[in-house]
Amino acid sequence: MTMSSPSREEEEETRGGGSLGTARRILELEGEAYKKRVCIPAELAARKAELEAAANHAWVKARQNNDFASFAPLLRDCFDTAAEIAMLQRGENREISLYSQMLDEYEMGMPAERIDALFGELLDELVPLIARIRASPNKPSLGPLAGRKFPIDAQKEVCRSIVTALGFDESRGRIDVSVHPFTMSLSGGHDVRITSRFSDDDWYQGLMGTVHEGGHAMYEQNLGDSDLSIDSFLSMGVHESQSLFWERHVGKSVGFYKWARPILMDAFHREGEEDFSHSAEELYAAVNAVDFDNLIRVDADELTYPLHVILRYGIERDVVSGNLDVDDIPSRWNGDMKKFLDIDVPDDSRGCLQDVHWSFLAIGYFPTYLIGAIMAAQLAHYCGHDIPNKDLLIEEGKFDEIRSWLTRKVHVHGRRYKSLDELLVAEVGEPLNAKYFIDYLTKKYLDLYKI
Repeated sequence: MTMSSPSREEEEETRGGGSLGTARRILELEGEAYKKRVCIPAELAARKAELEAAANHAWVKARQNNDFASFAPLLRDCFDTAAEIAMLQRGENREISLYSQMLDEYEMGMPAERIDALFGELLDELVPLIARIRASPNKPSLGPLAGRKFPIDAQKEVCRSIVTALGFDESRGRIDVSVHPFTMSLSGGHDVRITSRFSDDDWYQGLMGTVHEGGHAMYEQNLGDSDLSIDSFLSMGVHESQSLFWERHVGKSVGFYKWARPILMDAFHREGEEDFSHSAEELYAAVNAVDFDNLIRVDADELTYPLHVILRYGIERDVVSGNLDVDDIPSRWNGDMKKFLDIDVPDDSRGCLQDVHWSFLAIGYFPTYLIGAIMAAQLAHYCGHDIPNKDLLIEEGKFDEIRSWLTRKVHVHGRRYKSLDELLVAEVGEPLNAKYFIDYLTKKYLDLYKI
Protein backbone atom coordinates (compact mmCIF):
# COMPACT_ATOMS: atom_id res chain seq x y z
CA MET A 1 0.00 0.00 0.00
CA THR A 2 1.34 3.44 -0.91
CA MET A 3 1.57 5.92 1.92
CA SER A 4 0.00 9.29 1.14
CA SER A 5 1.74 12.48 2.18
CA PRO A 6 -0.09 14.50 4.85
CA SER A 7 -1.28 17.98 4.01
CA ARG A 8 0.71 21.02 5.08
CA GLU A 9 -2.00 21.90 7.59
CA GLU A 10 -1.76 18.43 9.12
CA GLU A 11 2.01 18.78 9.35
CA GLU A 12 1.68 22.11 11.14
CA GLU A 13 -0.85 20.77 13.62
CA THR A 14 1.38 17.76 14.29
CA ARG A 15 4.05 20.12 15.56
CA GLY A 16 1.51 22.29 17.36
CA GLY A 17 2.43 25.33 15.27
CA GLY A 18 -0.51 25.86 12.97
CA SER A 19 -0.64 28.96 10.76
CA LEU A 20 0.63 31.14 13.60
CA GLY A 21 3.68 28.92 14.02
CA THR A 22 4.33 29.11 10.27
CA ALA A 23 4.07 32.91 10.29
CA ARG A 24 6.50 33.15 13.20
CA ARG A 25 8.98 30.88 11.45
CA ILE A 26 8.74 32.89 8.23
CA LEU A 27 9.46 36.09 10.12
CA GLU A 28 12.35 34.42 11.92
CA LEU A 29 13.90 33.19 8.67
CA GLU A 30 13.52 36.54 6.94
CA GLY A 31 14.98 38.32 9.96
CA GLU A 32 18.01 36.03 10.02
CA ALA A 33 18.59 36.48 6.28
CA TYR A 34 18.26 40.27 6.59
CA LYS A 35 20.77 40.47 9.43
CA LYS A 36 23.28 38.41 7.45
CA ARG A 37 22.91 40.67 4.44
CA VAL A 38 23.02 44.10 6.06
CA CYS A 39 26.04 43.39 8.25
CA ILE A 40 28.27 43.01 5.16
CA PRO A 41 29.46 46.39 3.80
CA ALA A 42 29.20 46.93 0.05
CA GLU A 43 32.97 47.27 -0.16
CA LEU A 44 33.49 43.84 1.42
CA ALA A 45 30.87 42.22 -0.81
CA ALA A 46 32.58 43.65 -3.89
CA ARG A 47 36.00 42.57 -2.63
CA LYS A 48 34.69 39.06 -2.03
CA ALA A 49 33.30 38.82 -5.57
CA GLU A 50 36.59 40.02 -7.09
CA LEU A 51 38.54 37.60 -4.91
CA GLU A 52 36.39 34.65 -5.96
CA ALA A 53 37.03 35.36 -9.64
CA ALA A 54 40.77 35.84 -9.14
CA ALA A 55 41.16 32.85 -6.81
CA ASN A 56 39.25 30.51 -9.08
CA HIS A 57 41.41 31.51 -12.05
CA ALA A 58 44.56 31.03 -9.96
CA TRP A 59 43.34 27.65 -8.72
CA VAL A 60 42.74 26.41 -12.28
CA LYS A 61 46.27 27.39 -13.33
CA ALA A 62 47.85 26.03 -10.15
CA ARG A 63 46.12 22.69 -10.56
CA GLN A 64 47.18 22.45 -14.20
CA ASN A 65 50.79 23.28 -13.31
CA ASN A 66 50.95 21.39 -10.00
CA ASP A 67 51.98 24.67 -8.37
CA PHE A 68 50.45 25.18 -4.93
CA ALA A 69 52.85 28.01 -4.10
CA SER A 70 51.32 30.20 -6.82
CA PHE A 71 47.84 29.70 -5.35
CA ALA A 72 48.77 30.03 -1.67
CA PRO A 73 48.63 33.86 -1.40
CA LEU A 74 45.12 34.03 -2.86
CA LEU A 75 44.04 31.02 -0.81
CA ARG A 76 45.20 32.86 2.31
CA ASP A 77 43.09 35.83 1.20
CA CYS A 78 40.12 33.48 0.78
CA PHE A 79 40.41 32.21 4.34
CA ASP A 80 40.98 35.72 5.72
CA THR A 81 38.04 37.22 3.84
CA ALA A 82 35.73 34.36 4.84
CA ALA A 83 36.80 34.92 8.44
CA GLU A 84 36.12 38.66 8.14
CA ILE A 85 32.59 37.97 6.89
CA ALA A 86 31.98 35.39 9.61
CA MET A 87 33.09 37.86 12.30
CA LEU A 88 30.55 40.39 11.10
CA GLN A 89 27.79 37.80 10.93
CA ARG A 90 28.62 36.52 14.39
CA GLY A 91 28.40 40.02 15.83
CA GLU A 92 28.79 40.24 19.58
CA ASN A 93 28.09 36.55 20.11
CA ARG A 94 31.38 35.06 21.28
CA GLU A 95 29.84 31.82 22.51
CA ILE A 96 30.49 30.12 19.18
CA SER A 97 33.83 29.83 17.42
CA LEU A 98 34.57 31.60 14.17
CA TYR A 99 34.64 28.29 12.30
CA SER A 100 31.28 27.29 13.79
CA GLN A 101 29.89 30.54 12.36
CA MET A 102 31.24 29.54 8.94
CA LEU A 103 29.67 26.09 9.30
CA ASP A 104 26.35 27.71 10.14
CA GLU A 105 26.18 29.16 6.64
CA TYR A 106 25.72 25.62 5.26
CA GLU A 107 24.59 23.52 8.24
CA MET A 108 22.85 25.65 10.82
CA GLY A 109 22.83 24.40 14.39
CA MET A 110 25.83 22.11 13.83
CA PRO A 111 28.86 23.70 15.57
CA ALA A 112 32.40 22.45 15.18
CA GLU A 113 32.33 20.71 18.57
CA ARG A 114 29.41 18.54 17.46
CA ILE A 115 31.08 17.69 14.16
CA ASP A 116 34.34 16.91 15.98
CA ALA A 117 32.50 14.27 18.00
CA LEU A 118 30.68 12.75 15.02
CA PHE A 119 33.74 12.68 12.76
CA GLY A 120 35.99 11.48 15.57
CA GLU A 121 33.71 8.48 16.07
CA LEU A 122 33.82 7.71 12.36
CA LEU A 123 37.59 8.06 12.19
CA ASP A 124 38.11 5.67 15.10
CA GLU A 125 35.91 3.02 13.48
CA LEU A 126 36.67 3.39 9.77
CA VAL A 127 40.48 3.50 9.74
CA PRO A 128 40.83 -0.01 11.21
CA LEU A 129 37.81 -1.28 9.24
CA ILE A 130 39.35 -0.13 5.95
CA ALA A 131 42.64 -1.79 6.91
CA ARG A 132 40.79 -5.08 7.52
CA ILE A 133 38.96 -4.85 4.21
CA ARG A 134 42.18 -4.02 2.36
CA ALA A 135 43.85 -7.13 3.79
CA SER A 136 41.09 -9.47 2.61
CA PRO A 137 42.03 -11.77 -0.28
CA ASN A 138 38.39 -11.85 -1.41
CA LYS A 139 38.22 -8.98 -3.91
CA PRO A 140 35.03 -8.53 -5.95
CA SER A 141 35.41 -8.82 -9.72
CA LEU A 142 35.14 -5.55 -11.64
CA GLY A 143 34.20 -7.41 -14.83
CA PRO A 144 30.62 -6.10 -15.00
CA LEU A 145 31.89 -2.50 -15.11
CA ALA A 146 34.20 -2.67 -18.10
CA GLY A 147 35.54 -4.80 -20.92
CA ARG A 148 33.26 -3.44 -23.65
CA LYS A 149 31.63 -0.28 -24.96
CA PHE A 150 28.28 0.91 -23.63
CA PRO A 151 26.51 3.21 -26.12
CA ILE A 152 25.84 6.66 -24.65
CA ASP A 153 22.30 6.85 -26.03
CA ALA A 154 21.45 3.52 -24.40
CA GLN A 155 22.89 4.75 -21.10
CA LYS A 156 20.83 7.93 -21.25
CA GLU A 157 17.64 5.97 -21.78
CA VAL A 158 18.46 3.53 -18.96
CA CYS A 159 19.09 6.43 -16.60
CA ARG A 160 15.90 8.20 -17.61
CA SER A 161 13.88 5.02 -17.16
CA ILE A 162 15.36 4.24 -13.75
CA VAL A 163 15.28 7.74 -12.21
CA THR A 164 11.65 8.25 -13.25
CA ALA A 165 10.79 4.86 -11.75
CA LEU A 166 12.36 6.04 -8.49
CA GLY A 167 10.06 9.06 -8.53
CA PHE A 168 11.59 11.93 -10.50
CA ASP A 169 8.66 13.70 -12.17
CA GLU A 170 9.60 14.55 -15.76
CA SER A 171 6.46 16.66 -16.15
CA ARG A 172 8.11 19.07 -13.68
CA GLY A 173 11.70 18.76 -14.80
CA ARG A 174 14.15 17.38 -17.32
CA ILE A 175 17.38 15.39 -17.56
CA ASP A 176 20.40 16.69 -19.47
CA VAL A 177 24.16 16.15 -19.80
CA SER A 178 26.97 18.22 -18.28
CA VAL A 179 30.67 17.89 -17.45
CA HIS A 180 29.83 17.57 -13.75
CA PRO A 181 26.39 16.33 -12.57
CA PHE A 182 24.22 18.87 -10.77
CA THR A 183 20.62 19.71 -9.90
CA MET A 184 18.96 23.09 -10.49
CA SER A 185 15.54 24.15 -9.24
CA LEU A 186 13.65 26.90 -11.09
CA SER A 187 10.21 28.19 -10.12
CA GLY A 188 10.18 26.16 -6.93
CA GLY A 189 9.47 22.50 -7.58
CA HIS A 190 7.76 23.18 -10.90
CA ASP A 191 10.95 23.04 -12.97
CA VAL A 192 13.73 20.92 -11.49
CA ARG A 193 16.56 20.02 -13.85
CA ILE A 194 19.19 17.37 -13.33
CA THR A 195 22.27 16.56 -15.35
CA SER A 196 24.59 13.58 -15.52
CA ARG A 197 27.72 12.62 -17.43
CA PHE A 198 28.42 9.49 -19.45
CA SER A 199 31.39 7.51 -20.72
CA ASP A 200 31.08 4.72 -23.28
CA ASP A 201 33.45 2.48 -21.32
CA ASP A 202 31.69 2.86 -17.93
CA TRP A 203 27.90 2.57 -17.50
CA TYR A 204 27.91 2.70 -13.71
CA GLN A 205 29.11 6.27 -13.10
CA GLY A 206 26.43 7.70 -15.36
CA LEU A 207 23.72 5.68 -13.67
CA MET A 208 24.77 6.51 -10.12
CA GLY A 209 25.30 10.17 -11.02
CA THR A 210 21.74 10.29 -12.33
CA VAL A 211 20.30 8.49 -9.30
CA HIS A 212 22.24 10.81 -6.99
CA GLU A 213 20.97 13.95 -8.70
CA GLY A 214 17.50 12.40 -8.86
CA GLY A 215 17.53 12.24 -5.07
CA HIS A 216 18.30 15.95 -4.91
CA ALA A 217 15.58 16.65 -7.45
CA MET A 218 12.88 14.66 -5.68
CA TYR A 219 13.55 16.70 -2.53
CA GLU A 220 13.09 19.92 -4.52
CA GLN A 221 9.96 18.63 -6.26
CA ASN A 222 8.30 17.75 -2.96
CA LEU A 223 8.99 21.01 -1.13
CA GLY A 224 6.12 23.46 -0.75
CA ASP A 225 5.37 25.83 -3.62
CA SER A 226 4.89 29.08 -1.68
CA ASP A 227 8.15 30.60 -3.02
CA LEU A 228 8.90 31.61 0.58
CA SER A 229 12.13 30.68 2.34
CA ILE A 230 10.19 28.36 4.66
CA ASP A 231 9.52 26.11 1.68
CA SER A 232 13.17 25.86 0.65
CA PHE A 233 15.54 23.05 1.61
CA LEU A 234 16.62 22.95 5.24
CA SER A 235 20.40 22.62 4.88
CA MET A 236 23.14 21.28 2.63
CA GLY A 237 23.50 18.18 4.80
CA VAL A 238 19.79 17.39 4.55
CA HIS A 239 19.92 17.88 0.79
CA GLU A 240 22.89 15.53 0.50
CA SER A 241 21.10 12.96 2.67
CA GLN A 242 18.37 12.72 0.04
CA SER A 243 20.73 12.11 -2.86
CA LEU A 244 22.77 9.59 -0.87
CA PHE A 245 19.71 7.74 0.39
CA TRP A 246 18.78 6.92 -3.19
CA GLU A 247 22.31 6.44 -4.49
CA ARG A 248 23.62 4.24 -1.69
CA HIS A 249 20.76 2.69 0.23
CA VAL A 250 18.76 1.97 -2.90
CA GLY A 251 21.11 2.18 -5.91
CA LYS A 252 23.96 0.27 -4.27
CA SER A 253 21.77 -2.48 -2.83
CA VAL A 254 21.59 -6.03 -4.15
CA GLY A 255 17.81 -5.69 -4.43
CA PHE A 256 18.20 -2.77 -6.79
CA TYR A 257 20.27 -4.89 -9.16
CA LYS A 258 17.79 -7.73 -9.00
CA TRP A 259 15.26 -5.23 -10.33
CA ALA A 260 17.54 -3.22 -12.67
CA ARG A 261 19.46 -6.16 -14.18
CA PRO A 262 16.90 -6.92 -16.92
CA ILE A 263 16.78 -3.23 -17.83
CA LEU A 264 20.57 -3.10 -18.12
CA MET A 265 20.73 -6.37 -20.06
CA ASP A 266 18.17 -5.16 -22.56
CA ALA A 267 19.88 -1.80 -23.03
CA PHE A 268 23.40 -3.16 -23.45
CA HIS A 269 22.67 -6.26 -25.52
CA ARG A 270 24.35 -6.01 -28.92
CA GLU A 271 24.27 -8.59 -31.68
CA GLY A 272 27.62 -10.26 -32.30
CA GLU A 273 29.07 -9.29 -28.92
CA GLU A 274 29.31 -11.10 -25.63
CA ASP A 275 26.02 -10.54 -23.82
CA PHE A 276 25.78 -8.34 -20.73
CA SER A 277 24.61 -11.26 -18.62
CA HIS A 278 26.13 -10.71 -15.20
CA SER A 279 24.07 -11.79 -12.20
CA ALA A 280 22.54 -9.28 -9.80
CA GLU A 281 25.03 -10.41 -7.16
CA GLU A 282 27.97 -9.84 -9.53
CA LEU A 283 26.69 -6.37 -10.40
CA TYR A 284 26.21 -5.53 -6.72
CA ALA A 285 29.73 -6.69 -5.83
CA ALA A 286 31.36 -4.77 -8.69
CA VAL A 287 29.67 -1.43 -8.02
CA ASN A 288 30.51 -1.65 -4.31
CA ALA A 289 34.17 -2.69 -4.70
CA VAL A 290 36.62 -0.52 -2.76
CA ASP A 291 39.35 1.38 -4.59
CA PHE A 292 41.92 1.60 -1.83
CA ASP A 293 44.36 3.78 -3.80
CA ASN A 294 41.96 6.43 -5.06
CA LEU A 295 43.34 9.93 -4.52
CA ILE A 296 40.30 11.83 -5.77
CA ARG A 297 37.37 12.57 -3.45
CA VAL A 298 34.64 12.74 -6.11
CA ASP A 299 35.63 9.31 -7.45
CA ALA A 300 35.99 7.63 -4.04
CA ASP A 301 33.83 4.69 -2.96
CA GLU A 302 31.45 5.02 -0.03
CA LEU A 303 33.79 3.27 2.43
CA THR A 304 36.84 5.51 1.93
CA TYR A 305 34.95 8.72 1.03
CA PRO A 306 34.28 9.77 4.65
CA LEU A 307 38.00 10.04 5.34
CA HIS A 308 38.45 12.39 2.38
CA VAL A 309 35.90 14.72 3.96
CA ILE A 310 37.32 14.41 7.47
CA LEU A 311 40.75 15.33 6.12
CA ARG A 312 39.42 18.55 4.55
CA TYR A 313 37.36 19.38 7.62
CA GLY A 314 40.40 19.15 9.87
CA ILE A 315 42.45 21.39 7.58
CA GLU A 316 39.72 24.03 7.39
CA ARG A 317 39.16 24.03 11.12
CA ASP A 318 42.84 24.37 11.91
CA VAL A 319 43.53 27.10 9.36
CA VAL A 320 40.62 29.18 10.65
CA SER A 321 41.66 28.67 14.28
CA GLY A 322 45.26 29.68 13.51
CA ASN A 323 46.71 26.22 14.20
CA LEU A 324 47.74 25.58 10.59
CA ASP A 325 49.39 27.95 8.14
CA VAL A 326 48.16 27.95 4.55
CA ASP A 327 51.69 27.20 3.32
CA ASP A 328 51.64 23.97 5.35
CA ILE A 329 48.41 22.63 3.80
CA PRO A 330 50.18 20.32 1.30
CA SER A 331 52.27 18.57 3.95
CA ARG A 332 49.28 18.25 6.28
CA TRP A 333 47.17 16.89 3.44
CA ASN A 334 49.74 14.32 2.40
CA GLY A 335 50.33 13.24 5.98
CA ASP A 336 46.64 12.72 6.69
CA MET A 337 46.13 10.78 3.45
CA LYS A 338 48.89 8.43 4.55
CA LYS A 339 47.58 8.17 8.11
CA PHE A 340 43.90 7.74 7.21
CA LEU A 341 44.05 5.75 3.95
CA ASP A 342 47.69 4.59 3.63
CA ILE A 343 47.97 6.48 0.33
CA ASP A 344 51.07 8.33 -0.86
CA VAL A 345 50.10 11.54 -2.66
CA PRO A 346 52.34 11.99 -5.74
CA ASP A 347 51.57 15.66 -6.42
CA ASP A 348 49.43 18.56 -5.22
CA SER A 349 47.23 18.50 -8.31
CA ARG A 350 45.87 15.18 -7.11
CA GLY A 351 46.16 16.29 -3.50
CA CYS A 352 45.30 19.63 -1.95
CA LEU A 353 44.56 21.32 -5.30
CA GLN A 354 41.89 18.88 -6.46
CA ASP A 355 38.83 20.72 -5.05
CA VAL A 356 37.45 24.07 -6.18
CA HIS A 357 35.52 24.94 -2.99
CA TRP A 358 38.12 27.05 -1.16
CA SER A 359 38.64 29.32 -4.17
CA PHE A 360 34.96 30.30 -3.87
CA LEU A 361 35.33 30.94 -0.11
CA ALA A 362 33.06 27.95 0.59
CA ILE A 363 34.77 27.24 3.91
CA GLY A 364 32.55 25.06 6.07
CA TYR A 365 30.92 23.34 3.08
CA PHE A 366 32.90 20.09 3.01
CA PRO A 367 31.47 18.66 6.27
CA THR A 368 27.94 18.70 4.81
CA TYR A 369 28.85 15.89 2.40
CA LEU A 370 29.56 13.54 5.29
CA ILE A 371 26.77 14.86 7.48
CA GLY A 372 24.45 13.94 4.61
CA ALA A 373 25.89 10.42 4.43
CA ILE A 374 25.38 9.91 8.17
CA MET A 375 21.80 11.18 7.96
CA ALA A 376 21.04 9.00 4.92
CA ALA A 377 22.04 5.86 6.85
CA GLN A 378 19.94 6.92 9.82
CA LEU A 379 16.92 7.56 7.59
CA ALA A 380 17.43 4.20 5.86
CA HIS A 381 17.39 2.48 9.26
CA TYR A 382 14.13 4.10 10.33
CA CYS A 383 12.58 3.69 6.91
CA GLY A 384 13.27 -0.05 7.19
CA HIS A 385 11.71 -0.04 10.64
CA ASP A 386 8.53 1.66 9.41
CA ILE A 387 8.43 -0.28 6.13
CA PRO A 388 9.59 -3.81 7.04
CA ASN A 389 9.40 -5.00 3.43
CA LYS A 390 11.53 -2.10 2.13
CA ASP A 391 14.18 -4.40 0.63
CA LEU A 392 11.53 -6.46 -1.15
CA LEU A 393 9.92 -3.30 -2.53
CA ILE A 394 13.28 -2.25 -3.98
CA GLU A 395 13.76 -5.68 -5.53
CA GLU A 396 10.33 -5.41 -7.15
CA GLY A 397 10.92 -1.88 -8.37
CA LYS A 398 8.13 -0.47 -6.19
CA PHE A 399 9.50 2.81 -4.85
CA ASP A 400 6.37 4.85 -4.14
CA GLU A 401 6.06 3.89 -0.48
CA ILE A 402 9.73 4.61 0.22
CA ARG A 403 9.58 7.95 -1.56
CA SER A 404 6.37 8.89 0.29
CA TRP A 405 8.07 8.06 3.60
CA LEU A 406 10.92 10.46 2.78
CA THR A 407 8.45 13.12 1.70
CA ARG A 408 6.54 12.78 4.95
CA LYS A 409 9.63 12.74 7.16
CA VAL A 410 11.81 15.29 5.35
CA HIS A 411 10.59 16.95 2.17
CA VAL A 412 7.33 18.65 3.16
CA HIS A 413 8.83 20.37 6.18
CA GLY A 414 11.14 22.67 4.25
CA ARG A 415 12.71 24.95 6.84
CA ARG A 416 10.00 24.68 9.46
CA TYR A 417 12.56 23.02 11.72
CA LYS A 418 15.59 25.05 12.76
CA SER A 419 18.24 22.41 12.20
CA LEU A 420 18.92 18.92 10.94
CA ASP A 421 19.02 17.66 14.53
CA GLU A 422 15.66 19.22 15.34
CA LEU A 423 14.09 17.61 12.27
CA LEU A 424 15.49 14.18 13.13
CA VAL A 425 14.40 14.36 16.76
CA ALA A 426 10.85 15.25 15.71
CA GLU A 427 10.58 12.78 12.83
CA VAL A 428 12.58 9.70 13.91
CA GLY A 429 13.08 10.31 17.62
CA GLU A 430 16.80 11.11 17.97
CA PRO A 431 19.41 13.59 16.69
CA LEU A 432 22.06 12.75 14.10
CA ASN A 433 23.76 9.53 15.16
CA ALA A 434 26.87 8.11 13.44
CA LYS A 435 26.08 4.60 14.73
CA TYR A 436 23.80 3.76 11.81
CA PHE A 437 26.37 4.79 9.21
CA ILE A 438 29.11 2.80 10.93
CA ASP A 439 26.88 -0.27 11.26
CA TYR A 440 25.82 -0.01 7.61
CA LEU A 441 29.39 0.17 6.29
CA THR A 442 30.73 -2.47 8.67
CA LYS A 443 28.11 -5.11 7.91
CA LYS A 444 28.06 -4.43 4.18
CA TYR A 445 31.80 -4.57 3.58
CA LEU A 446 32.62 -7.41 5.96
CA ASP A 447 30.00 -9.45 4.10
CA LEU A 448 31.13 -8.31 0.66
CA TYR A 449 34.79 -9.08 1.37
CA LYS A 450 33.90 -12.30 3.23
CA ILE A 451 35.57 -11.44 6.51
